[in-house]
Amino acid sequence: MSITYLDAICEAQAKAMADDPRVFIYGQDVGAFGGAFKATKGLFQKFPGRVLDAPISEDAMVGSAVGAALQGMRPIIEMQFADFSTVGFNQIVNQAATMFWRTQVACPLTIRLPFGGTSGGGPFHSQCMEAIYAHYPGLIVMTPATVEDAYSMLIEAVAIDDPVIFCEHKYLYYHLKAESLPREALPVGKARISRAGRDLTIVAYSAMVHEALAVAEDLAGEGMEVEVVDLRTIKPLDTDTIMASVARTGRLLCVGESWPWGGVTAEVVARVASEGFGLLDAPPMRLNAKDTPVPLHPNLWAAHRPTARSIAAAARNLLRL
Repeated sequence: MSITYLDAICEAQAKAMADDPRVFIYGQDVGAFGGAFKATKGLFQKFPGRVLDAPISEDAMVGSAVGAALQGMRPIIEMQFADFSTVGFNQIVNQAATMFWRTQVACPLTIRLPFGGTSGGGPFHSQCMEAIYAHYPGLIVMTPATVEDAYSMLIEAVAIDDPVIFCEHKYLYYHLKAESLPREALPVGKARISRAGRDLTIVAYSAMVHEALAVAEDLAGEGMEVEVVDLRTIKPLDTDTIMASVARTGRLLCVGESWPWGGVTAEVVARVASEGFGLLDAPPMRLNAKDTPVPLHPNLWAAHRPTARSIAAAARNLLRL
């Protein structure tokens, strides 16, 4: 029986709640309804009194969770869409993120953000918020790209004493499947070499990892060996694995679904250029979504974000340098 990316998230929450009575889930329609995407399906019945429906106020949701975390609980907050987390932005970045620095009291809070584009999602239900939250010290930002990581990283997020922003890509919910859940996993902050290569490094995260892997497979037929690095977490960022990969290949293409300005790809390129300039045989490049709000029309959306085709074109250009 195969397990989807969405199943893994639900199973991870079930395990976290079974293992620790301090864990509870709070969000809009997460109870009997099972959440907007059914990521909490069945948990309301399995854990009575610990899967709580919230009012339509992300500010109140996060504020309540911060208070509960300070009192020793370990809340999981589900935002229906990552875009809506901006309503609770003050509580996340000014309260949760700074709490330990101000008080030396831990704030073990996990905020699940269904993020990323889907056809017809439009500008209010498709945004990638990871770079915004990574900007703030005190927050850990996870971006799992596989079923296995969606499960193991969410369990680890709940166990961490720091607030965690858990970015789960909506497109992956039903499009990824695995045969079983993992028993072991890489630790938080460690990137994975998803495919080894010698000619070019593509650094990606979340859904873009799969686009990068498709490109690597296609280019292998043309005699080019592409190494794909899955960041897994963008805060902290595993610079060592990135540098080691660039040292092997001499070329870097960083791909992200989010906007280009001040994003994760910009940070990766800046670190490689400043700390590993001598490793490069060509200028580092990055590829992002277009610098516009996310389009509603499916055709415009398809042209808005990086795809295997546009990544392959960028990779070929870089390999010619």
